[in-house]
Amino acid sequence: MNAPSGRQPPLAAVVVALLVVYVVWGSTYFAIALMIETLPPLLSAGVRYGTAGLLVLGALIAHARFRRSAAPLERPTAAQWRSTAIVGVLLLLGGNGGVVLAELHIPSGMAAVLVATVPIWLAVFDAIVTRRRPSRLALGGLAAGMVGVAVLLVPLEGLDRVDPLGVALVVGAAVSWALGSMVARHAPMPRSGLLVTGMEMVAGGLALVLVGSLLGEIGRADLSAASATSVLALVYLVVFGSIVAFTAYTWLLANVPVTTVGTYAYVNPIVAVGLGAVFLSEPITIRTVVATVVIVGAVVAMVSGRPRLAEEAGPDPEAGAMEGETAADLAGTDRAAAPEA
Repeated sequence: MNAPSGRQPPLAAVVVALLVVYVVWGSTYFAIALMIETLPPLLSAGVRYGTAGLLVLGALIAHARFRRSAAPLERPTAAQWRSTAIVGVLLLLGGNGGVVLAELHIPSGMAAVLVATVPIWLAVFDAIVTRRRPSRLALGGLAAGMVGVAVLLVPLEGLDRVDPLGVALVVGAAVSWALGSMVARHAPMPRSGLLVTGMEMVAGGLALVLVGSLLGEIGRADLSAASATSVLALVYLVVFGSIVAFTAYTWLLANVPVTTVGTYAYVNPIVAVGLGAVFLSEPITIRTVVATVVIVGAVVAMVSGRPRLAEEAGPDPEAGAMEGETAADLAGTDRAAAPEA
């Protein structure tokens, strides 16, 4: 499939943008693990997305106001605000919030491997909504994905025990992210992808702060004990995880085939596992290796087994971003991202 824009972009630019998405989104799991060492998980995630969303919306307003040649900024309707709020809650509170809480119980690399099941859940929901029977290859990928999750859960003698709560939180996050992506496909949204992303991040950020407050994180938070490492990790997630990588991702969607962009779903878990092992001393166990191979292989099968459209719309990350992330709709929906972390 040719680049969506009809012109071939510079190869160097494509390589740099892909590396940004591969490395930055893969590193967000590692950054989250550092952030929640001394910062409250849901509150800090809410600050991350709320700040990123306000920066995106502020940039759009400034561009429309100070660039005379720019088109006026679109004014979202009440229905569009409602849709973006619902999607933002599903993607960022349910999706990213689940990943953040899960990393309190399981290694960041393992969380990234489980997040890679998002395309599998997308395919399941898409089959339910469209009543279209998946191909045999896609069904095989679905079965393999379930086996990969089981590998992490089933207690086996001689293998380290995995906290089932952490696994359940990430699987729930992946399901929430996929559901939010499906809702985004059909709900009324503004035409501007950046506007949608900013609105979703603000709504999701507010939801994360609200739930974190209700769970008592404000009372337990001790900002004086927050380490410089955790604060820098939060800043990294705002600037690089939620803005820089998202910008690179949306540029790729406009210039190269979505199948090329979607390869980040295979690379991110490998980056996350590697960073966790090197910098956080997270063990690369037999469980993790087997589950990674099985789940990534299942995702490849799911993507390879779905019908190809002549004109294929790409996903918005996270919202970038589970960082996500608006993330890629590898199962055929219009807008999706992997919840990264």
